[in-house]
Amino acid sequence: MKKIQLFIFLIICAFQLQSQSLNDIESVEYDASQNRFFVSNGSNIIARASNGDLSVFGSEGASHGMEVLGDHLFVIDGSTIRGFELDSENEVMTLQVNTAAFLNGLTNDGVSTLYATDFSNRTIYKIDVSDLANPTHEIIVNNTVSRPNGIIFDGANNRLIFVNWDSNAPIKAVDLSDNSVSTILTTSVGNIDGIDDDNDGNYYISYWSPAKIAKYDNAFANPPEVISTPFLNSPADICYAKEIDTLGIPHSGNVLTLVGFAPDTITSIYDIFSDDFELEIFPNPVTANSVIRFSLDKKTTLQLAIFNQEGKLVKTLLQGEQIKGEHTVSFAGMSIPSGIYWLSLEGINIKKTIPIQVN
Repeated sequence: MKKIQLFIFLIICAFQLQSQSLNDIESVEYDASQNRFFVSNGSNIIARASNGDLSVFGSEGASHGMEVLGDHLFVIDGSTIRGFELDSENEVMTLQVNTAAFLNGLTNDGVSTLYATDFSNRTIYKIDVSDLANPTHEIIVNNTVSRPNGIIFDGANNRLIFVNWDSNAPIKAVDLSDNSVSTILTTSVGNIDGIDDDNDGNYYISYWSPAKIAKYDNAFANPPEVISTPFLNSPADICYAKEIDTLGIPHSGNVLTLVGFAPDTITSIYDIFSDDFELEIFPNPVTANSVIRFSLDKKTTLQLAIFNQEGKLVKTLLQGEQIKGEHTVSFAGMSIPSGIYWLSLEGINIKKTIPIQVN
């Protein structure tokens, strides 16, 4: 039997929000100055405070991409790009992009430039916001060929990286020295929506077919780590909040999931070792806000599930064919009553059940 390593990292502080105030969620963005997340909410912008409270931000809405740049929040609202002061919430910039058909992803260079994708026209815009009273825009890529969605600025390589809404969706780059487009990687998944990076330069992308988050290394050289949750559905324009090591996942609908990766939440370790598994639980007893991580050395069909003491299925966390490599499954937002449960991983030539305690 091939050796399978299963690691359960309970290092997560995760939340799932379901509220009548959240509708038509498409994008999420982090504001480090006030430790809050912004959510594009169609007719308005929702701010989620660190304690979970929701409030309306500003006087206008956001349909798609959002970016915090300096002291301002910039958002796509249809064919308009708006800028708001973070403190006052006043709208201080309004730019109508009349030539745009479907503005979607948004990123910034950290100084005074935004970049936006036009999904329908397959173009990329450069927006100069150095003068908020007189912003300017121009098309720098006339034809991306594929349908561009999420986009990120890669300053170290003087390029933009954008993902695409296609079958076998490509990940592409724009060389900002001459605005030429090249393909970094052609994937085997469909409908990639968002992209962002973490403190270590890894890239996270969200795709719908199937619904997963893939974590790539900086060079896109190795197979990605696959991240999922029991609730993951149509993950859209994601955001990695580097200051708090938290991944924000907006689901196209009314759910926002926040998955934290801060290592300082580890408090204890429970280890199980066997010939076929190395199983580590951090901490134990566990909370419902946890992450399971395992590594497969080949493509495998399996089920990962939680059962109660009577053997009744409580929750299926993962089911079906899983690719070779690292996998992370988040419990984000799942509520389980206190008690002793069994975590079961079962597949072809794979069967392991371990006890977990929920306080």
